[in-house]
This record gives sequence, structure tokens and C-alpha cells, in this order.
Amino acid sequence: MSTRHILLGLLAGGPSHGYDLKRRHDERFPQARPLAYGQVYTTLQRLVRDGLAEVEGTEADSGPERTMYRSTDEGARELAKWAGEITAPAPFVTNEIFAKLVVSILADGDPAAYLRAQRAAHMARMRELTAVKTAPGADLSTVLAADYALNHLDADLRWMNTTAARLTTLTAEVDAA
Repeated sequence: MSTRHILLGLLAGGPSHGYDLKRRHDERFPQARPLAYGQVYTTLQRLVRDGLAEVEGTEADSGPERTMYRSTDEGARELAKWAGEITAPAPFVTNEIFAKLVVSILADGDPAAYLRAQRAAHMARMRELTAVKTAPGADLSTVLAADYALNHLDADLRWMNTTAARLTTLTAEVDAA
């Protein structure tokens, strides 16, 4: 996910300071890794440097002075361009589970046990996400983010089942190479 574009998107709603942008990011993208304040302010500085945002002024309500940022016209054009671009499917899928499975075979480990343990971990995470999305008051952003993750986990589980069924053949191929 592009932090600069997400911040530009949040600024599209009007001027804001870094603390508020971080809070709104974490609320809007609840399943994403929370942004660090340093990442927010570094990205804002780059947006200003690149002419995509500018400092609107400062505020000092009852706390420290806060710098207010707003998107520029160039920032709005950059955001519209980015938002309209089709995200290409990854040409190569890095699959850490597969890599660990092959290494388990190479190191005379127990690849079937590894797949069972990995499947259990996926199932536990799916239960957590299901609880998140079905919790009373869960907003649509949270539900959609959980659905996205659940679908990816489900695809992994299907792959693990297919791989488990082919494990004897995979082991023979890895051992022969």
C-alpha cells in the first residue's frame, strides 16, 4: 500500500495535521499495520517537497503546536492518477509456505507435520477475522478488510490441501534434484 497516496487521499477531505492523519489511517484501514508517527511526518515532508501537499498553517489548541497540511492541485491529480491505475497481478508469487515445505524436505524434516501446523495457524487466524467481522458494530471497512484477508487465507488452505495430496511426488522430485 502506498503511504503517500493514502495520505493524499486523507488530505482530499481537507487540511489536517499528522496526528489526525495517522488516527484516520488507522481507523479507515483497521486490518493494515498501523502507521508510525515518524512515517506520517516523513511522508508529509516528502509530499511538500514534491509539490503534492503544502503547509496550510499551524494550530495550537490546548497542546503542542501542530502543522496543518493540505493537498495541492498537483497532489489531487497525482491521487486521481494513482487511484485509477489498475493494480497488476504479481508476476511471481513468493510463497514462504512452499519455501519452508521444500526446505523441510531437503533437511529431512516432516513436511506433512509442517503443513498440518500451518493449516492450524491459518484456521486460528480465520476464526479471529470472522469474530472481528461479525462483532456487533463492525463497520463496513472492517468487514471488507476481514473478508479480503479471509479469502486469501482460504486460498492458502486450498493450496495446502492440494499440496498435501501431492506431497509424496514433491518429496521424490526434491530428493531427486
